[in-house]
Amino acid sequence: MDSIKEGKASIKAGNGVFFNPKMKKLRDMSVLFVKALNKKQPASFLDCTAATGVRAIRYAKEAGIRNITTIDMNKDAYKSMRKNLSANNVKAKALNMSIQEYANTTAEKFDIIDLDPFGTPSPHVFDVMKISKDGTVLMITATDTAVLCGAHEAACMKTYGSKPMHNELCKESGIRILLNFISRNAAVFNFGSEPLLSISDMHYMRVFVRLSAGAKEALASIKENGFACFCGSCRNFSLSKGIAPKLSPKCANCSKAMEPYGPMWLGKLQSKEMIGKMLKLVNDPYEGEKELRMMQGELDMPFFYSIPRMTKSLHMSSVSPEAVRMRLEKMGIAATRTQFDKDALKTTGTVSEVIKAIRPNRV
Repeated sequence: MDSIKEGKASIKAGNGVFFNPKMKKLRDMSVLFVKALNKKQPASFLDCTAATGVRAIRYAKEAGIRNITTIDMNKDAYKSMRKNLSANNVKAKALNMSIQEYANTTAEKFDIIDLDPFGTPSPHVFDVMKISKDGTVLMITATDTAVLCGAHEAACMKTYGSKPMHNELCKESGIRILLNFISRNAAVFNFGSEPLLSISDMHYMRVFVRLSAGAKEALASIKENGFACFCGSCRNFSLSKGIAPKLSPKCANCSKAMEPYGPMWLGKLQSKEMIGKMLKLVNDPYEGEKELRMMQGELDMPFFYSIPRMTKSLHMSSVSPEAVRMRLEKMGIAATRTQFDKDALKTTGTVSEVIKAIRPNRV
């Protein structure tokens, strides 16, 4: 069994113990995020699905986290985790149990909780809230992206209580459905939710959320959820916040029927301040720096316009998204590229203004 080196960690996976080398970029970003949090030491950290223990080891050796608890219900993973922690001289409380068992038997509350399960995190989010407190930061991964992105609509409605999009907006709507689910579970425990970082990449979605205690904060977060209506004809969308908001039955642009989706989080996805702190900590070449810079410059508002999808609906040849962005800015309308689609634009403009920028010579 060969050693695997990643960051300042050196681990061995062991037979049947899950380790995905392709997730290094995400682990790098998570380490950078924990460093940027600048928590007063000793910050308490829990890895709910530790597997090899690589994340906990890297947080300890690269971000200075000292008060560490790692759990995994798989016996082989638990053995591997303990060996790796010892080999890296990282002191941690290592436990062989499920998240549910631990959350229902401990009195401890954590500053930082990492939940990175195989598939959906939904069965574990409620229990994670039991071991959270005011200011706890949750780092939660979902790899059931086909569900969140609408390929399995019934599964999404059953698992997350939301109707998903299955169009060009599906990655962002998937993130927003995940955040809606987290905010609703948090509110049960009188926690408000503040997304600090939200990423959709490859086969996963990952959100970094800070909790704030209080009924007022919980209610304010719940009010950030709502519904999106989408027009499959002209690619327009409309947003309605609230528990039972009034939805748009017809498209304001082309008068065709619009399809409702949600509930989903309609608030901000990122903290520009946090992203700025992370970028300041980047010294060596880092694969995720491009995504962070994209997110830092991106308008933090719901949804975007896919330029190829719009040119297709307008029955015209392709147009450069950058050219459209520049035309919108000349019109005095803010527009940026987005992490969710390299050929799309987020903009404060209306769909009719985007269409005007796509075909500027059309009267």
